[in-house]
Amino acid sequence: MIRVIINGAAGAMGKVLAGVIEKDDVLETVGRVDFTGNDGTLKSLAEFEGEADIVIDFSNHLGTRTLMDYCIAKNLPVIVCTTGQTEEEMDMIRDASTQIPVFKSGNMSVGVAILTKLVKEVAEKFNGEVEIIEMHHNRKLDAPSGTALMLAEAAQEARPGSVIKCGRSGSEKREPNDIGIQSVRMGNIVGIHEVMIGTNTQTITLKHEAHDRALFADGAVDAAKFLVGKPAGFYNMDDLLAD
Repeated sequence: MIRVIINGAAGAMGKVLAGVIEKDDVLETVGRVDFTGNDGTLKSLAEFEGEADIVIDFSNHLGTRTLMDYCIAKNLPVIVCTTGQTEEEMDMIRDASTQIPVFKSGNMSVGVAILTKLVKEVAEKFNGEVEIIEMHHNRKLDAPSGTALMLAEAAQEARPGSVIKCGRSGSEKREPNDIGIQSVRMGNIVGIHEVMIGTNTQTITLKHEAHDRALFADGAVDAAKFLVGKPAGFYNMDDLLAD
């Protein structure tokens, strides 16, 4: 069995992940950590005294340094499912990956990983303007979403010199090399990402819609099975799909 510490276990995704792991034949939860201490969780990773094989993090990007320091000290692989990291926090994650296996994705959905590949391919072969609309529930803190940024970066990789612009207001003109991202926060939307690549005569639309938050937990479980036993390095959904 793969023994898992869930970091952020009292949050909505932490609870969903625990339920998915409970039904899995390969993973088991051995530690539940949340800074709130709610639902009987430990308040810090340092309080966990058992044995584990991996940490799955659904907490908050503000805890990045503590998370990385703990996993390095314990030589534990870690799956970072949080988004909204600053450049400094991303540097911490990349630095940690030189010592331990680290899996990081802007979205843990296999479907979104496939969408990302399609966006890059279409952006390479179809010379239209790129606009991304992302929609989430009204409790999501970061905007644009990590997924929207991941999709924009895929298009940008196919379009050297392009510029990612978040939101649009005032009288600024849209430039052909802009990659626009618009964010919507409303109700209880799990997650919708729509990428439009269009010219004056036609538009290609690529869309992914999440119906249940369990899909992110499913992706984290798949990533855990992939990551355990891997050498130190920085891994993402492309590596999982290629495995």
